[in-house]
Amino acid sequence: MPRRGENVYKRKDGRWEGRNLTGHDHLGKAVYQYFYGRTYREVKEKMLAYTPTEATDGRQPAANHFGDVLDIWLRHKKLTVKESSYAKYYHTVNHYIRPHLGTYRLEDLTLSAVEDFVQMMLACGRQDGAGLSPKMVQDIISIIKNAVSLVEGQGVPIPGNLAQLRVKQNSTAMRVLSPEEQSRLTRFLLHETDLFKLGTLTCLYTGLRIVEVCALRWSCIDLERRVLRVRATVQRVKDIDGESGAKTKILLAEPKSKCAVRDIPLPRQLLPVLEMFRRDGSAFVLTGAADCCPEPRTLQRYFKRYVVACGLRDANFHALRHTFATRCAENGFEVKSLSEILGHANVNITLNRYVHSSFALKECNMKKVIFLTQSPSE
Repeated sequence: MPRRGENVYKRKDGRWEGRNLTGHDHLGKAVYQYFYGRTYREVKEKMLAYTPTEATDGRQPAANHFGDVLDIWLRHKKLTVKESSYAKYYHTVNHYIRPHLGTYRLEDLTLSAVEDFVQMMLACGRQDGAGLSPKMVQDIISIIKNAVSLVEGQGVPIPGNLAQLRVKQNSTAMRVLSPEEQSRLTRFLLHETDLFKLGTLTCLYTGLRIVEVCALRWSCIDLERRVLRVRATVQRVKDIDGESGAKTKILLAEPKSKCAVRDIPLPRQLLPVLEMFRRDGSAFVLTGAADCCPEPRTLQRYFKRYVVACGLRDANFHALRHTFATRCAENGFEVKSLSEILGHANVNITLNRYVHSSFALKECNMKKVIFLTQSPSE
């Protein structure tokens, strides 16, 4: 059984976790080496066997185990990426990678060991025993590669041929509402419209991301000039420091990229609906209050109810953005303008990921094919 103060405890997934203090970073924050096992004894044996080498100049310990490399990479990322991205990296490293690869000494971490780990993640990587999606596993592989690249060339032994490691991803067709489904949903949203219906309708006819509409304030909507300005996003992220006393927290931040900061012309039909709910400039559109920030999962739950109420085939909220892009393309929308309205870095993303050609559109275009019976010379 664990003793009080020895930093060993049983996790919710049934495994045991322990940690040793290995040093402090440049900000004076404690740096730990983590150990995982199926039993308390196994973890204690790993902790007793591990003897980190302290740097002579007071910096963090030298990287002897892959867990040390992951710590170095996380500290680097904390200084170079947004808080939301860092929270995602932190969770992925500590929930998936570190428990299985963290205690490997670097000279023992072979390509074969990493490949076995990848196959295990695909087969039973989730807490409920199911396998992780190929997309998630590929993200894990990318973190491993990036962590290795950060220490490469510093005399640290690393597994070779990691660059060739990747997971085949099966592309799945994105759900796009048909014109009839879109019409049915629009009528439902216009009937007894409330704030969440307004937010859903706005996304359907402007292509906003769910994290953008949840952060939208009335100060960013100019009804006289018919312009909607995207200047912020909101999402729930892991509270790494634990200052709030909860596992997660709401994070209001700038958009994900420079391209995502944009001005969107509002369609005329949307103006009277927005006018009905106009509030003070600092108020959030979805709550009508300046001190009450909505979060995406709440709007997602409302949208699921709307889908059921309309009798539509199952769809997630992101389908609205794809539907907007597809309808615009079907109506001859200039693709460069569409790309900028969606906040994409280039038109290839718009065309390859967001514009989905329906059979009716293909049939219409096929009518343009001319059947030639004579050669040009004739």
